[in-house]
Amino acid sequence: MTTNATIPDLPQLRAEIDRIDEAMHRLLMERGEIIDRLVEVKRHQGGEGGSAFRPAREAAMMRRLVDRHRGLLPLDTVESIWRVIISTFTYVQAPYAVHADLSVGEAPMRDSARFHFGFTTPFMPHIGPRAVVEAVAASTGDLGLLPAVTLPGGDPWWTALEAEAAPKIIARLPFVERADHPAALPVFVVSHPIADAAVTEIELWSVRVSGWVPQAAAAFAGHGELLAAPADPAPDAVALLMSVPTGGRDAAFGVLSGAGACVDAFHFVGGHAAPYRLGADGRARSASTS
Repeated sequence: MTTNATIPDLPQLRAEIDRIDEAMHRLLMERGEIIDRLVEVKRHQGGEGGSAFRPAREAAMMRRLVDRHRGLLPLDTVESIWRVIISTFTYVQAPYAVHADLSVGEAPMRDSARFHFGFTTPFMPHIGPRAVVEAVAASTGDLGLLPAVTLPGGDPWWTALEAEAAPKIIARLPFVERADHPAALPVFVVSHPIADAAVTEIELWSVRVSGWVPQAAAAFAGHGELLAAPADPAPDAVALLMSVPTGGRDAAFGVLSGAGACVDAFHFVGGHAAPYRLGADGRARSASTS
């Protein structure tokens, strides 16, 4: 039975909300002060150079966020808030722009960019993935967003990442995957190589194969992910972007060879953290264990 003594006092609850809002704002300002000191330390020590984007640290932060999240607030909302906080403070440390390929449509790519990088970071649209790679290569510390899906026309854009000094894939977004994610388009993030802060739980390889048959793709299922595009001049030559768990390259090559495909060349083109995927029970689990 509910009594007047147990009914929450509305003004008190609103006062508690105001107190929490003010505390969050003060903590954000305190975070900014620490970032300001961090920038000064980097300047004094000569700095890290290039992009301030640290995918290994960000992946660890997002995992802690997912693991501790409880309650009424949707995980997507919490993820977006933290992504904007991280990306904006990264921008404060070292300004950068986000170059995005609109080949799969402007709306989904812009949604992904704004969800993950907010509105402070400049958004630079391009038509075609190679234009994005070129823009990132010509920059000091910009990022590029490329669709992690096969594009119309079959352009094997990942071959532009093969040279040692070329941009590399450093992340895959969204980090928390679910069917109704508000920014569900899977995208790769490319930047200048940042090996000191990279995470390669998933390795990406640009692979050229001959003797390609559809059965090879079917045989590969369960071993990783493939994007495929025709590779001139041979009609059965294919350029693959192969995503496999760390250390799984040779086993993946064995699967392709067993299906009749011959691996002619391969180049390391980046890596990213294993994403979390939400199951039907709403629980998050690493993609490597799903």
